[in-house]
Amino acid sequence: MRILVVEDDERIASFLVKGLRAEGYVTNVVGSGERAELLLEDPDEVFDLVLLDIRLPGMSGEEVLVRLRQRDTQLPVIILTARIGIGERVRGLDLGANDYVTKPFAFEELLARIRAVLRSSTQPAANELVVGDLRFDLLTKIAQRGGRSIELAPREWALLELFMRHPDHVLSRTRILNEVWEYDFDPGSNVVDVYVGYLRKKLNMPGLEPMVKTVRGAGYRLI
Repeated sequence: MRILVVEDDERIASFLVKGLRAEGYVTNVVGSGERAELLLEDPDEVFDLVLLDIRLPGMSGEEVLVRLRQRDTQLPVIILTARIGIGERVRGLDLGANDYVTKPFAFEELLARIRAVLRSSTQPAANELVVGDLRFDLLTKIAQRGGRSIELAPREWALLELFMRHPDHVLSRTRILNEVWEYDFDPGSNVVDVYVGYLRKKLNMPGLEPMVKTVRGAGYRLI
């Protein structure tokens, strides 16, 4: 998952990049609207989301957003700005932003908003998630792989749904803990590793390609 950070404040940009990379996101950062525009119009540069400051030197963030929407109506954009007026928020959304976060902001809230925007843009509304030969019915909570049903416990349901909504993405233990357990457990607990182990045994069936991979020092990935 690749995120373009457009922020001219070096301190804020560094804070965002470090935090996002710790969560498994790949980031590029630029400090001006002109540089952002060059990347966004380059067909060889593909991003999954843009964090866009409004007050930028030279070309404003609003102008970057307008030009982007003329070419691409689907790429998610979250505006980051110190402007707090309702009218300014409405203008940003009307120009095509998917969400609007005012500075200063809690990084946890920003992560939640990023996840929400990415879910709505990458996962169509449906009762079933499908990744390769793995299927998961969101209503019945029944998973199937290779035509065989997989019995799952409630926490395993939630863990599998998280993985299937983000296939091939490296999910950190902290992110999994926050989304599946919602801070109910001590971050130092090994509960994530334990439940990933349970899920891995159920999904990695004999004769089929392993699906749950450990990314050393980073987390886990469903492939």
